Amino acid sequence: MSKKKLSVRERRRRQQQRQRMTVLMIVLGLVLIVAGILITPSIRQATQPVGDVVVPDFKTLPQHQANTMGDPNAPLTVVEFSDFQCPACKAFTDLVEETFIEEYVATGKVYFVYRSMGKWIGQESVAAIEAAYCAGEQNKFWEYHDILFANHTGENVGDFLEKRLIAFAENIDGLDVKAFRDCLDSDKYVQQANADFSDGRNLGVQGTPTLFVYITGSDTPLTPIQGVPQIAQLRQILDDALAQAEQ
Repeated sequence: MSKKKLSVRERRRRQQQRQRMTVLMIVLGLVLIVAGILITPSIRQATQPVGDVVVPDFKTLPQHQANTMGDPNAPLTVVEFSDFQCPACKAFTDLVEETFIEEYVATGKVYFVYRSMGKWIGQESVAAIEAAYCAGEQNKFWEYHDILFANHTGENVGDFLEKRLIAFAENIDGLDVKAFRDCLDSDKYVQQANADFSDGRNLGVQGTPTLFVYITGSDTPLTPIQGVPQIAQLRQILDDALAQAEQ
């Protein structure tokens, strides 16, 4: 083979090597850019201060266990599908829930259950319900529920980062923060959060809050209450259901 042919072949080989290196550098650069996009928010969140924690006046609750409240044998069961980042859900808690609990749950007429549709809004909603279920292991679900809503300022704005979820726990009297953190770190309630969401979808939940009223013992809910009802409207619905339950 002539020296000229060898020279041409060598040039082609070197050119191919340079092309492969160029492609490799481009791919590596793209990987680094994507990694930077993914990592930067985590770094920013990790370095953010916890910020102020609003601690509400915790109410005296009727009989409660985990995410339920009231007498399990009450004539009615009300299941709320909610989201801790949902403004309307916060409005229900702030404007309606206390009267509802006083008039119907504390009086033995309603057994109240809270469930989450957190997957709709984002990861902070999922983290919040998992944290609330962890607090519920120590029978502090409802206190944690109240402190979450008290500190809600918007959707996916950092209200429910892990460091803040822990700070909320630190502001609830009688809650073992170490046990709470261990529970949170274990992802113990991921499946429960998923089940809440799936059950809500199967029931036809299209927005939060949505309340389902059941005659206790029945698997079929009455007409769902969507959005934030006026207390007079809620009274009418519940009183009609109570009358039906007595038949």
